[in-house]
Amino acid sequence: MKALVYDGPGRRAWTEHPDPEIADATDAVVRIDAVTICGTDLHILKGDVPEVERGRVLGHEAVGTVLRTGGSVTTVRPGDRVLVSCISACGRCEYCRRGTYGQCLGGGGWILGHLVDGVQAELARIPFADTSTYRLPPSVGDEPTLMLADILPTSYEVGVRNGQVSPGDVVVIVGAGPIGLAAITTSRLYSPSAIVVVDTETTRLAPAKDFGADVTVQPEEAAEAVREASGGLGADVVVAAVGVPETFELCTELVRTGGHVVNIGVHGKPATLHLEQLWIRDVTITTGLVDTWSTPTLLRMLAAGRLDTGRFVTHRFGLSEMDEAYDVFAHPQDSEALKVALFRQ
Repeated sequence: MKALVYDGPGRRAWTEHPDPEIADATDAVVRIDAVTICGTDLHILKGDVPEVERGRVLGHEAVGTVLRTGGSVTTVRPGDRVLVSCISACGRCEYCRRGTYGQCLGGGGWILGHLVDGVQAELARIPFADTSTYRLPPSVGDEPTLMLADILPTSYEVGVRNGQVSPGDVVVIVGAGPIGLAAITTSRLYSPSAIVVVDTETTRLAPAKDFGADVTVQPEEAAEAVREASGGLGADVVVAAVGVPETFELCTELVRTGGHVVNIGVHGKPATLHLEQLWIRDVTITTGLVDTWSTPTLLRMLAAGRLDTGRFVTHRFGLSEMDEAYDVFAHPQDSEALKVALFRQ
């Protein structure tokens, strides 16, 4: 088969790779019908995730068709169309029994495209298929469902729920990439009074408006915009959706006393935490890896027409055009790409 293989920082190749096989009784082999690229994949290529070894197939977001299953798999079978979750869950360990699947101790967590071969390929082995795939109703298409593999549950769980967004809140989202746009979408489920989006790239601020932001500004204008939106108090919830030190530090400056700073971004470098300013202000700071406990709920909302994911994908490719898709996704300032989708040809 062909797959997108990581060959060390800055190097990737769409190349021949051995077909996956059933290795454990809980595995499934899935034909990849649709797949996308994540900002985390770009972090890997920059060398920000050193656990990823050379030769690893990247990717953790896909929709596919089950081809084969191990002897212990009971909830999906060959021919089923499934969402492949970015998080794998053994379903038995202490964390999985709490629904904290991202911290799985039984060999799961974020492993696809990280610790085991991922889904940017023609075929993929999916560990723990019973608890790591979701059978899809015929009414939902491959492309809109792709957004539920990672960015929608991530923004909802790590951003909105961890940040305790409530009706009437002022929500600030720093970073208008796909995760930031997903944070707009999921914040709006809780009727905030204002959503302020901050980004350095003006080309990303226009889509943020389309997704429902009330105010869009560049970083140097953020403090004044938040003061105006909040009556001088600051933001109730600030979402760090980029993963660089400067944006996290800006978030801690925009939050109100008693507010929440929630970090979604993948960080490859240290950020300064100004506790000398924050300790007295009752500020809560949370981080997190998505657990995907919300995926069934989001799927029901998508199937019922209550969740609009159609605006995320701006560029479409065949699987064999993986290199071009990476180039487009990695340079949004030129391509104006949000999410890209690649389909089996």
